[in-house]
Amino acid sequence: MSQEQHRNALVLGAGGGLGQAIVAQLLTDTSIDRVIAVSRNAQTEDLSSHWMSSNRLTWITSEYTEPAMSEIVAQLMPLAGTLSRVCICHGLLHNDSIWPEKRLEDISGDALHEIFHANTVIPSLWFKLLYRLLAGKQRCVVATLSARVGSIGDNRVGGWYAYRASKSALNMMLKTIAVEYARRAKNVKLISFHPGTTDTALSKPFQASVHKDSLFSTVFVAERLTGIMDRAEVDGQLSYVDWDGKTIPW
Repeated sequence: MSQEQHRNALVLGAGGGLGQAIVAQLLTDTSIDRVIAVSRNAQTEDLSSHWMSSNRLTWITSEYTEPAMSEIVAQLMPLAGTLSRVCICHGLLHNDSIWPEKRLEDISGDALHEIFHANTVIPSLWFKLLYRLLAGKQRCVVATLSARVGSIGDNRVGGWYAYRASKSALNMMLKTIAVEYARRAKNVKLISFHPGTTDTALSKPFQASVHKDSLFSTVFVAERLTGIMDRAEVDGQLSYVDWDGKTIPW
């Protein structure tokens, strides 16, 4: 089989609930030869035995410093030109010391830096480093987890300053990257994806206020995302869409 006939997939930030579900969903696609997952941890309690025993799954552990990310890309260089699906799943809304702001007085410089680094800087660095792997003849769709709250036009209730701003900044970075990729990697399509409120650790503290019909399982979202990626047209543009494939205003 020639290199051009291989179809591989890459999931970055695969350790979260949605990242794991995306890995599992990609493994169900028999047209994909290999799925490479990258996370800080080798495995979690959510990983089932058949995932780990799959000879089509490669799991790489790494920190997300730029030198470490560069090493991962160097390790993957034998797969250059074969990646048909890439999902970038990094995201931070809260942790033990950070909580979404409700008012101006809650804004913290340290929190802004940490959330922007996770939500904007790391995905942007991946695009910088992955260019050599992605450019070629293979149709490649890259989806990055964004959020509807990153929409400036859709912001009606305020709050969540750092998270909103980091996702807006991510969208601008992706829009700008798409312009350059359209010149230098014409085979690549970029998608900024809003998964909806998904049943993960990120949304857990806020689920009580979400209608049960609006709280999605990770399996459902992963299926929707891969379907959107399958149907995407490589048009040199960034698409900003939700789990239902509907366009979100910038």
